[in-house]
Amino acid sequence: MYKYLFSIIFLLNITAASAQYKWTPKTEKDGIKVFTSIVEGSKIKAVKVEADLDATPAQLVKVLLDVKGCTEWVSHTKLCTLVKQVSPSELYYYSEIDVPWPVSNRDFVAHLTVHQNPETKVVTVDGPAVPGFVPVKEGIVRISESKGEWILTPLEKDRVRVVYTLQVNPGGSIPAWLINLLAAEGPINSFQGLKKQLKKPQYAEGASFIKD
Repeated sequence: MYKYLFSIIFLLNITAASAQYKWTPKTEKDGIKVFTSIVEGSKIKAVKVEADLDATPAQLVKVLLDVKGCTEWVSHTKLCTLVKQVSPSELYYYSEIDVPWPVSNRDFVAHLTVHQNPETKVVTVDGPAVPGFVPVKEGIVRISESKGEWILTPLEKDRVRVVYTLQVNPGGSIPAWLINLLAAEGPINSFQGLKKQLKKPQYAEGASFIKD
């Protein structure tokens, strides 16, 4: 049952320093490669996902910024609500994760920002979990410690290379060794869902502020 928690925790889009990690291959399926790394001072391993997707960076950014659509492809997302739209490339959103009994549901508030290098066209999407905005709810464990990043590199036409890294503390009493054991399942399931989401017509044009 704990795999469901990691499935959604993995999708927290946040800022990372992946250079400090020593990555070890964990699993591979459908062109999705998952790696893990021991993190000094933490019982929770960091995770990296690599995949080449049939999409443009603009299309992928549009999916990542579509808060309402999150429940359609991120495993066990109970709800996902926009808290504040700062600009087309920056927003805050709240999400609750539906975790099977006896583990308590998790929730978080994320601050998403998108940046594109004007020369290389590489896109970075950050989304650290941030405090405030939404009061802590009784019976739900608030995720407050996390860091990671999405790096989207354009390849040939309508093809993008995605590198995603994540280190997160899910809080509560979930054993770290069990989360580490199941770390590969969440990324695989979510990236498979992401592939399907990218094919939907509402994402065909992509985010207008991203230059492919």
